[in-house]
Amino acid sequence: MKQVKIHSEYIKLDQFLKLADCVPTGGMAKALLQEGLVKVNGEPEERRGRKLYPGDRIEVEGEGTFEVAAE
Repeated sequence: MKQVKIHSEYIKLDQFLKLADCVPTGGMAKALLQEGLVKVNGEPEERRGRKLYPGDRIEVEGEGTFEVAAE
């Protein structure tokens, strides 16, 4: 599992996917979510604006598992 550090209280899911190098653009993040390839804390997630906080775990099919970490 890779840890991805954020500099604020939370990060939106689409921004996180770009920060974690899972997708290069927000449009690709939207497509990834609509296809059901992303889980947050074990639950399927389709909302791009879902707020992620330190300790949240994100699973991206084909990319791996990531954890949000505070800096």
